Amino acid sequence: MWNNSFMKKYIGSFCFILLLSCASQEQKTSSEAIPLVATGKSVHSEAFNESFKLGMKGYYELKERFVAEEKTAIDTAAAQLIKAVTAIKIDSIGVDSTIMLTAKSYTQGINAELVGLIGETDIEEKRKAFQMVSEQLYDLIRTVQYDREVVYHQFCPMAFNNEGATWLSNTRTIRNPYLPTKMLECGELRDSIDFRRKNP
Repeated sequence: MWNNSFMKKYIGSFCFILLLSCASQEQKTSSEAIPLVATGKSVHSEAFNESFKLGMKGYYELKERFVAEEKTAIDTAAAQLIKAVTAIKIDSIGVDSTIMLTAKSYTQGINAELVGLIGETDIEEKRKAFQMVSEQLYDLIRTVQYDREVVYHQFCPMAFNNEGATWLSNTRTIRNPYLPTKMLECGELRDSIDFRRKNP
């Protein structure tokens, strides 16, 4: 049989080793749990970022007018978005000329769709134009790699008689601009566009 002195030494040593092991494991877990965070820096000029941010703000305003089904307000928001998109400072983006030309073609396409949207009298036809605006803006964001915010690409499979349609949002919350009175929360997240720079 072990005597009391031996037992005390054995238990003491075991507890010490156990504490060291736990401390080591805790330190390892803590370091592994550190998430990637945005540095706040951007690869683009401040002028470009501010102008693009205003364009996104104008788009989100237009989307909310579709949610509210306010035809006059939709046209007003679309006209404001044309001004905002036209004012995006593509020339100060600081990328190669091919990307700049592609980006400019998207801004021109967005504005053409917005002009068509304003010219439509039927709200469903306006929504079809809005769908095209949404898709071209999605492509524009990925082309220029706008890195000031996360943009969510959302999809409703029931829109336009089950053909489906997409839109953009600055939140994960679904607010369906195509079926707001029948299915406001109908939709799913297709993509999270996040070009914010992160620390390794």
